[in-house]
Amino acid sequence: MSPNVLIVDDNRDILAAARIALAQTGFSVTTGSDPEQIPALMAKTDFQVILLDMNFTRGVVHGEEGLTWLQKIRENDPAAVVILITAYGDVELAVRAMQNGAYDFIQKPWDNEKLVSTVSMAVELGRSKREVSLLKRQNQFLSECNGTQVIGSGPAMRKVLDLVEKVSRTDANVLITGENGTGKDLIARLIHDSSERSDAPFLPVDMGAIPESLFESEMFGYERGAFTGADKSRIGRIEAASGGTLFLDEIGNIPLAQQPKLLRVLETRELVSLGGVSRRAFDIRLICATNSDIQKLIEDNRFRQDLLYRINTVEIPLPSLRERKEDIPELLDHFLQFFCRKYKRPDLKITPSLMERLTEFPWPGNVRELKHLVERAVILAAGSPLKAEDFSLRSGVSEKNISNFNLENREMSGIAEAIDASEGNLSRAAELLGISRATLYRKMEKYGL
Repeated sequence: MSPNVLIVDDNRDILAAARIALAQTGFSVTTGSDPEQIPALMAKTDFQVILLDMNFTRGVVHGEEGLTWLQKIRENDPAAVVILITAYGDVELAVRAMQNGAYDFIQKPWDNEKLVSTVSMAVELGRSKREVSLLKRQNQFLSECNGTQVIGSGPAMRKVLDLVEKVSRTDANVLITGENGTGKDLIARLIHDSSERSDAPFLPVDMGAIPESLFESEMFGYERGAFTGADKSRIGRIEAASGGTLFLDEIGNIPLAQQPKLLRVLETRELVSLGGVSRRAFDIRLICATNSDIQKLIEDNRFRQDLLYRINTVEIPLPSLRERKEDIPELLDHFLQFFCRKYKRPDLKITPSLMERLTEFPWPGNVRELKHLVERAVILAAGSPLKAEDFSLRSGVSEKNISNFNLENREMSGIAEAIDASEGNLSRAAELLGISRATLYRKMEKYGL
């Protein structure tokens, strides 16, 4: 579906030129010569971008009319993406327009390629805003309805929540560390929701899911024509989170070659999209998380010390579930109530003896594993009270062999075994592992194999 663009200008030649330039590149263009038409046009069509002239009264060049209508547009739709256009270059006016919520500012006469690029980026910004808004509503719903709250009143979690309360009052960068399944993403959301940015986007990014070749385009955005297949401009994850919180999960997975680029952007708070030349400022609160030993990565020359200094103004280490056993009954009760409601089985109970056994279980998968097994028990249980077999507790698990269940340890061992079994033939090893050769290279670099 073509993006809808509204252009409002009292010069019909300008309207015709802009309509032709944008329509030729796939935009659906609506034009108007009178700003009084704007409310009716917005009520009829959902415009991804609005291009608005600064002056409509003959002889007037101060731009106040444009600023007035910018305010009216944003009152009507706070998420509207507006680009102001004028024949008079005025830096002070441009700054005022940006401060009042304009996305960008262009001068007449414009270069058509620049016009198309600016509008394309604005469309992507609007799309990202809508996606982030939807994600925020989904996250809020999940926090209220499906058991994603931070549960725990023991001393270990009280220490964590005390740190969260302190850092939430600031814009300090935060690094959350801890094993898989300890709830690093929930703590990141809690910090955001408790901060002054709570009404702005919270944008999570799994750094381990971004291929090295796409790192710059995904994080910084790209211009039309920057590479084969880039038929339109697009903003990156950093710019999409501007005004809110950017959560970089598994930060230890960023390829070493890309780390200086991220560091430079974080230090300057400006970025240049791939294929672009102009710098654009952004405003984010940065939260990162990792289950890796960052100091070990630094010692192995797989993570930059200066990047660590930049991202961990405050570090929040999360305890494993076996380090906060006093919270296990509360967690079990919380998830049991939730899944009993979800699957309409309100009669299910946990006996004191089973509760004791579950409390002493080491839970190598932490809260995530506990939640999963409670859900499974509720679904499969024959009746109440619940039995140990309903939870499929693994036998023989102890503190001594918990490391055997660590996913990274298992993955590293599996890769080493596949390489050994294929006698060093990496194409064959990748085939045995069910991954691409490129993915195998990245994982070998990650684990120093």
